[in-house]
Amino acid sequence: MAPRRVWVLLGLALAAMVAVGLLALNQEASRLSRPDAHVASDSDVHALRQAWAVPDNGAHFPPPAIAQVVGKPVNLPDEWSRSQPGHKGGVWYRFPLTFADGAPPDTLLAALIDRACASVEVQLNGAVVFRSGRMVEPYSRDCFGSHVVPLPAALLRPTGNVLDVKVAGYPIHRVTARQRAGGLAAVHVGPMSEVRQMADEQTLWTTTLSQIMGGVLVVMGVFSLGLAWVRRLSYMLYFGLLTLGWALMTGRFWRADLPVPNDAMEVLIAIMMAPMTAFAVKFLMGYAGIGLRDPGQQVWNQRVNLLLWAQCLLLPLSLLLLGVDRLFLGARVWFGVFTLELFLAIGHFLWVTGRGRRAEFWLMCAALGVVAAVLGIELSYQSGLLQSGGLHITHFVMPLLYAAVGVRLIQVYARALQSAEGARAHLERRVQEISVEIERNFNQIAELRVDQIAEKERKRIAGDLHDDLGAKLLTIVHTSDNDRISTLAREALEEMRLSVRGLTGRPMVLSDSMADWRSEVVSRLGQAGIECEWRNPHDTIEEPLSSRTYVQTTRIVREAVSNIIKHSGASHVVITADVDLANHVFTLVIQDNGKGIPMELDGRLDRGHGMTSMKHRAKQLNGQCLVESGPGFGTIIRLTLPLEIATMQQVLSHRLGA
Repeated sequence: MAPRRVWVLLGLALAAMVAVGLLALNQEASRLSRPDAHVASDSDVHALRQAWAVPDNGAHFPPPAIAQVVGKPVNLPDEWSRSQPGHKGGVWYRFPLTFADGAPPDTLLAALIDRACASVEVQLNGAVVFRSGRMVEPYSRDCFGSHVVPLPAALLRPTGNVLDVKVAGYPIHRVTARQRAGGLAAVHVGPMSEVRQMADEQTLWTTTLSQIMGGVLVVMGVFSLGLAWVRRLSYMLYFGLLTLGWALMTGRFWRADLPVPNDAMEVLIAIMMAPMTAFAVKFLMGYAGIGLRDPGQQVWNQRVNLLLWAQCLLLPLSLLLLGVDRLFLGARVWFGVFTLELFLAIGHFLWVTGRGRRAEFWLMCAALGVVAAVLGIELSYQSGLLQSGGLHITHFVMPLLYAAVGVRLIQVYARALQSAEGARAHLERRVQEISVEIERNFNQIAELRVDQIAEKERKRIAGDLHDDLGAKLLTIVHTSDNDRISTLAREALEEMRLSVRGLTGRPMVLSDSMADWRSEVVSRLGQAGIECEWRNPHDTIEEPLSSRTYVQTTRIVREAVSNIIKHSGASHVVITADVDLANHVFTLVIQDNGKGIPMELDGRLDRGHGMTSMKHRAKQLNGQCLVESGPGFGTIIRLTLPLEIATMQQVLSHRLGA
């Protein structure tokens, strides 16, 4: 137990480091995403930090006599939870506009409202110049976007200009998150071009980025659900539901003006936290394998399931019992409960995976740090310790975390697919082992008619492969319900037949080998509708070719033809085969007129289209395989192989003996 405890302590240390780093990153990101961070020292944009605030639902700013009595000066950003506790409806903010030269400039002016919850109306010298959302209930819920308000020059006076901003929203006790309570951030005034640039930069960080992340999560969630359905993996199901649920919760960045009563919308948002937490806990339990084998664990798993789904009913019932005036209190209590559940689930996952699954262990340690930072930031917001203006890493760190976990799950799934290809890999390894065994036996019986005994041994091995593995692979081909497994088995069977031919066949004449290759290539390309031109300067080439060279070259040619059919889009292929008789070197050039290899693979050709296996096989034969390609110029594969002197001697001995 001691080693596992050490690993868990190291993991917690990593989580703490990640959490501290994200907290510092959040502060810096929040600062940089505010418009103030992009205002140059010589800019003509000025921030309006002080205003006279008057709670009033009238169509215009109240008369001075009333405003002086019920209003008060406030500093921006202004949160109603502090300055107007319990107020619901509209609050007027008046800003005096003064100009450095004593008169409005000639350029078009605009005002940038960094953030306002929720509906906004702007009046310049008593005239309405902008309105966003409904000024009657239910108010709009655009609490994250900024507003650019043009200030027409015709409404500006030489002196005495006032800018009135009316914000209509809800008090904090009528919402489930402080970010959606009424308030107004800083207001900036300056030339339209500069203000628009500031607004675009802020929108990119506060809204557009979250929209992109939400779209990515939708794709990943659908993909995870597809894998869960195909592979019958429960944890993939919960991961897909978790990512789709988070994408749904970020839907506020796409549509802020929904004609739904505020109380109903807030309760709906709060209700979503319960199934989201259940999905996260169930994913962690399923991925760690908790409750799958041990009967005691299964009973414990059933109790956890009952608790998780029961709270999905208890949450809305508790909010209904508390009433609409205590939504914020109820949401904070449940948020604390869900936070505790997540930490317990992650801790249990770390304890289980700490015994050997190091990759999942370290990934989840980093995830623990991310979750701790996000929950800490969120709790700080709800407690009023942090202001909610600007960008917060919670908008995109959690989607990035989901993406990292999703990539890991896909990697695990890819490894599972590799097990389906294990028959072919096992066959190739077995053939290599048998080849070593034959060579060892050959040295031991060098004086005992080597050719006859080696041939008998090869036939025995080939027969074993054909009768044992061949029969099993053929059974898989005809009985498997999975097209992928059936295809892999068929490919493995074909590879086995080629290997058997290499084991049982004597050294071949090169012209006979090229005839086989030509027949197969022309047939495959013809079936794909691709014209093939085979060029052979020498009609008859009596150079010998070992069975090993024949098998490996056949695999290289097959891979090259497969690439042409699958990826090149070619209509014509030219294949040239030639032999340098003086140096005993065989050259095969395959050229197509396809689209070539894409630019994104430039310098990384070995990573795509089986290039690695082709070059590796050529290297095993002491040759080389070169690839020349360019987008739109087709692809040239140049295979150069030396002919083995030992093989030549075997062919000569065989003919002399005959």
